Amino acid sequence: MNAKAEGTPKGKGKTREDKAFSSTEVPRLSQKSLFLALYAKVMSGEKRKDEDSEMVMGPQDLGNVVNKQLNAVSRFLSNWFDERTTDDGEVLGSQGWLEYLYGMVLAKEKNEDKAMDFFIRSVHLYPMNWGCWLEMTSLISRLDDLSRISAHLPQNIVSFIFHLHTSLELYQQSPELANSLDQLLNIFPTSSFLLTCNALLSYHAKDLVAAEQHFSRLLSLHPHRLDSLDHYSNILYVMNMRPKLAFLAHLCSSIDKFRPESCVVVGNYYSLLSMHEKAVQYFRRALTLDRTCLSAWTLMGHEYVELKNTHAAIESYRRAVDVNRRDYRAWYGLGQTYEMLEMHTYSLWYYKKAAGLRPWDGKMWMAVGSCLQKMGRDQDGIKALKRALLADAYYDVGSSFGSGGDLLSGRGATGQLDPEVLYQIAMMYDQLGELEEAKAYMELCLAQEGGEVAAENNLGDSIAIHNDSPGASDDEGNGEGRGDGGHEGTGVTASTSRARMWLAKHAMASHDFMTANRLATELTQDGYEVEEAKGLVREAKARLRNAGVGLSP
Repeated sequence: MNAKAEGTPKGKGKTREDKAFSSTEVPRLSQKSLFLALYAKVMSGEKRKDEDSEMVMGPQDLGNVVNKQLNAVSRFLSNWFDERTTDDGEVLGSQGWLEYLYGMVLAKEKNEDKAMDFFIRSVHLYPMNWGCWLEMTSLISRLDDLSRISAHLPQNIVSFIFHLHTSLELYQQSPELANSLDQLLNIFPTSSFLLTCNALLSYHAKDLVAAEQHFSRLLSLHPHRLDSLDHYSNILYVMNMRPKLAFLAHLCSSIDKFRPESCVVVGNYYSLLSMHEKAVQYFRRALTLDRTCLSAWTLMGHEYVELKNTHAAIESYRRAVDVNRRDYRAWYGLGQTYEMLEMHTYSLWYYKKAAGLRPWDGKMWMAVGSCLQKMGRDQDGIKALKRALLADAYYDVGSSFGSGGDLLSGRGATGQLDPEVLYQIAMMYDQLGELEEAKAYMELCLAQEGGEVAAENNLGDSIAIHNDSPGASDDEGNGEGRGDGGHEGTGVTASTSRARMWLAKHAMASHDFMTANRLATELTQDGYEVEEAKGLVREAKARLRNAGVGLSP
């Protein structure tokens, strides 16, 4: 009897609720109360969606579970706005909260243009709702989109902060952005949000040393704040600072071990120890807590690549792209994984997506160029690798925010280019039979040993750029060799030694035996292909003796 008595009202209550939200009649509630009621309904749907989802990366985890409350809330809000919208498009008595909620629902339904329209209406009515600004950021995938909507936004300090935040989400690091951030820091010098933005600005500019210092200061000022510490752990991982990463992992776990950021930090620590299975376990734990944790999806893809599980790596990267289409690391990871599978057409497409999102990152263009070379498209590969040289120069010039970012202002100045890229370009020209171009790039590659520049060389488009160091992505490299070493040479590297060998053989073929002898002698000192180099020395000396040219002992 009790069960029956209790079950009847429950059923009736459910019927009344469904009827209320499916009816065109609006309950007599204030807008804030109505917002809270509908927002709670959406959140309950999200909770049920998470409960119905399979284990992360499980056999049935297809990512196709939906929030079943969205349709009802969407219909209700559509009717609400239809009833109150005047002929000129204004909503009578609106306070901005329901516009925000309707935009959220439309965004989840992939109706992004209409969602953006409602978000813009909301921030005009109530600009202090930072959640609405964040939803707008999630819909912006390119700088052009940000520029397009900026004209429709209110002109206030929150809009200014939104522009800064979204630019950083788009991996921008221009001098103008740095100046904007400095202005805000003068107003709010201890703001944890702005200090985080400052650290991320250095991170995107590849100045890992400065980024680490900014995060370290932020941690000392706000030791219990876990936001964005997953980025800090990435920096410590790249710089191979294991003691600091161990401390950070312990700190995050002691503050809140059930925060996704804490799990990502611990996962990065285990990855640095080459304990990849353990790292995957923590990244999956982060995703169990929050399936939209972008860094966890991407980093888990990296771990699966290390474990040679290409299928799982591809799925992880795909899910990262589903969460955030702006994540160039996930696109690049997909390109790498398909390249491992020797599926170069797919690989090239994903590399191009990454390069489009990060056009001034030389590593993206190096990947595009190498992929084109493997596909036999040497001319296109050369263009991509030259773009890589220009891209790396952008980071060197742009890293000094007072420089104005003029890429070619240092034309003719001494600088250092990546010898590996120069060697690849030279070899492509060699394969195309353009020996003069190949020789010019080999000489330019060799010049990087001493930090010299071959501005005098006629290289067609004359890439004479000031560069700091070979481009490394945000996820790789050791973070060392950065700073003021822009005019220092690389010293002898494998690439410069191979270039020296090519030039020695080319000199022999051109009957320039003096040059061949000099280069081959240098090769014997480099320790690269010593026996072949000694053979070249003997042959060059013999040819010189036959020609009657004297040699110094």
